[in-house]
Parts: sequence; C-alpha cells; structure tokens
Amino acid sequence: MTDGSSAATGTADPGTVVDCGHYDVLGVGLGPFNLGLAALLEGVDDDLDAVFLEREPEFAWHEGMLIEGVTLEVPFLADLVTIADPTNPYSYLNYVRERDRMYEFYFYETFQVPRREYDDYLRWVAETVPTTQFSRDVTDVEYVAADDGDASADEPAAGTFVVESADPESGNRYRYSADDLVVGIGSRPAVPEFAREYVTADDGSERAFHTADYLERRADVLSADSITVIGSGQSAAEVVLDLLERQSHRDYRLDWITRSDGFFPMEYSKLGLQHFTPEYLRYFYDLPQSRKDELLAEQDLLYKGIDVETSARIYETLYEHSIGDRDPDFGMLATTAVTDLERADGSYWLACEHRQQEQSFVLETDAVVFGTGYQRPAPTFIEPIADRIAFDDRGRFRVSEDYRLEGDLGGSDDAGGRVFVQNAELHTHGVGTPDLGLGCYRNAVIVDQLVGREVYPIDRDTVFQDFDVDRFAEHAPVRTDTADSAERDTE
Repeated sequence: MTDGSSAATGTADPGTVVDCGHYDVLGVGLGPFNLGLAALLEGVDDDLDAVFLEREPEFAWHEGMLIEGVTLEVPFLADLVTIADPTNPYSYLNYVRERDRMYEFYFYETFQVPRREYDDYLRWVAETVPTTQFSRDVTDVEYVAADDGDASADEPAAGTFVVESADPESGNRYRYSADDLVVGIGSRPAVPEFAREYVTADDGSERAFHTADYLERRADVLSADSITVIGSGQSAAEVVLDLLERQSHRDYRLDWITRSDGFFPMEYSKLGLQHFTPEYLRYFYDLPQSRKDELLAEQDLLYKGIDVETSARIYETLYEHSIGDRDPDFGMLATTAVTDLERADGSYWLACEHRQQEQSFVLETDAVVFGTGYQRPAPTFIEPIADRIAFDDRGRFRVSEDYRLEGDLGGSDDAGGRVFVQNAELHTHGVGTPDLGLGCYRNAVIVDQLVGREVYPIDRDTVFQDFDVDRFAEHAPVRTDTADSAERDTE
C-alpha cells in the first residue's frame, strides 16, 4: 500500500486533490456496523490494509435519543466484536476495564446497559482503532474495470475502486483507491413529505422535529402548552415517557398518536428472538422475493414495537398521575393516520384520519415530535457505478447471501472489485438486518471473504428452532412424500 495517512490528515490548497494511497478495503460510513468491522479487522494477522471514512468530525450514534435512564434494547454481549471474537480488545468488557469500572459493572447485574454508556463505548472504539478517518464525506466512487484499458503506473489497477471525498468544513479533497468497498452509511430520519418544510427549518422558528433531534430540541418543546408525539415505535415511546415524567413540573398537554393498530410490545421472548439468528437469516434468504416481502409486512412487531419495560413505565407514570381521581392531561389514539400539517396562529394543525371508524378530525398542538422511523436511501456517491449494480424490480439492491452487491463487479471468488453492504439488505436477509446482535455475524462473513480464509467462525447451529422442513426432518420422523403415500393408500 502507498501510505496516505499523513496526507489524509493534513491540509491542501483549495482545488487540490490529496492522494491518500491504496487500501485493500475501504469502508464508507462509521456507524456501529462498520466500526465493528474495523475492530474485527484489527484482529486479523494477514497483511490487510483498511481505512474507514466518516463525513462527521467525530463519532456520533443517535445523540438525540441518549435520554437519561434509557437502556440498550439488546444485551451488552451484542457489542462490536464479542459474538465473533470474545478475546478481542475492543469488547465491551475490555472497555469497562479500561474505564476502571469493572466492579461497578459487576454489581450492576444486568445485561441491558445504559444507552449513554454504550455510546461512550462506541466512541472509545472509534478513538482507539487506528483505521478510522473523520471529516471525510465520500462524494464519488468509480470502478476501474478490466475492459477500461491498461492502467499506467500512475493509474489504479483494473478491478479497483477510486474514491473521492471532501472535508465538509475546509473543502479539502482527498482521493483513495481500494480493492473492495464496504458501504455502511446507516439510516436517515424519515419524515412525511407534508411536514418536511417545518422539520427542516433551521432558523429556530419551528417546534416540529424528528425524535433523532429530541435531546437537542427538548428544552424548547418543554415550554409549549401542548405537545403531540406521532408514532408507536421504541423511539416515540421513549420520548413520550420522558415527557410524561417531566409533565408534573410543567403545564402542557401531551398527546400520542399512531397509525398502527395499537401500542404493542416488541417481541422479546426467548423463543421469539430466534428470528434474530444466522439460521433464520439463511432460511429467509432462500425464500422467493415475493414471499419475503409478504413476511416483512407481517413482522413489524419483531423489531418495531415498544420494549416491555418502557411500556410498563409509561403505564405506571400515568397511574401515578391519576391518583386522587385526577385526569392525566394526556391522550393516546391508535389506528389514526396524520395526513397533513399546517401552521396557523402559532400552532400546528394536524389533519388526522381514524382508519377503522373512517372519521377525520383536526388536532391543534404547539409542538410535534415525529417518531416516524428511518429510511435507507441509496447513496448518491455510487451513481457512477450504478450501471454495474443489479437492482430488483422495485429498485432495491440485489444482495448476495454473503452481503455483496450483485452485478458487473467482482465476484465472490475474485480478489477485489466487490461492494459489501451493511444494513441495506432488509428485503433480502430479513428482520435481523438492523439488529446489533447480528452485526458480528455479518462482519465475520465479510472478514472471511476479504481475507480469503476463515478468520472468525461462521455460526451454523445456534438455536433450538428449525425454520425449514428439511432441517426438521434430519431429527424427526417426517415423510415428505405425502402425495405418493396418499396415492398408494388409495390403490
């Protein structure tokens, strides 16, 4: 590799593109998944040069939802490395040791750790692992194919990517080349089209925003006379709980609306969680795409509901507020879609429709918090290579079982020319795609391909449940030739 580390951290004259050298693998984006890949690659003995680029000036993970008292929804063992490599120095337990909190954590006696501490853990890894570079906004990716002609000594070799990035603050530009890419740019807050002009206003005049900005905007909404939270997922519930707990010290009306059929709990039983395993991932991947789409539409509560503890705390807080025959200044309504938003006389007017009663009404409120989830748009920097990427009939990436983008790029047996994706394969791999607990599994699969051998074991038999008939038949007295049997019985 041509070492570009010094150039990559320096400055350049405007208009100059700094050559940062060639890498075996380049990661775009630094969320937990790519950060985990960077940590696992540090444990590889092979001579593999990696770099991970992030457009933000420092690591950040759901800053707006690091509410006091909120815990991670998965056990701390779902850190960046432990499930793949318990001996890795970037484990959560080693972070606790490095922070000199081992006994405090020992007596904490819980698997679900504070989300604020998990964020601190991620920041510790991002600051410690040597292959991360911040303030690098990737703007363009090109692919040098074998049929593009012979490369000169000054040009990238065939089968490699050329990646350009810029520092958002200084405008400095940087160029990298790499054999393989791993795209992990994460998700973006999803806001209904009718509300975007209010949510995106940056002059401080609006009290309408996504839950992703809650902590930054909380002080502002606490001074409102009425607040409405839209959505019934975990983020919306956490905001509702925080506002309820503060309501006794304030004087505002709080309403909670969702288009879902109710405020239901997320699946968290031990048997239900077997859907978040490599076995179910492989079973789901082999299904026809039409059946996958049907299943995903039915599986929202496996990962989009409210955790049981948050639900209980909301109810208990309402109970406390109702002591003495008091009526909590609170309302919650399900099966209700918000279809429009208007600004008038200092308030927001929400056009609502109750889907079951088919009844429309308008709700007046002083502040609106949208807990309307996240979306994963295709990154614009891949447009120069989009003609080499395969898409399905709904415009989604076609992703191989081992997390490569399919198309006219490197194949699974090729060294280089491959684009791997992180958390962009919900439609092909199922509900476990965004789960932190499966991040290590996906990264183990990617690492083994990058290195060309098994570095981390790929788990094959991890749950008691069987998802397909053939696997069940390996240990159960099953006959799959039922049609022939029925015919013989008739004869």
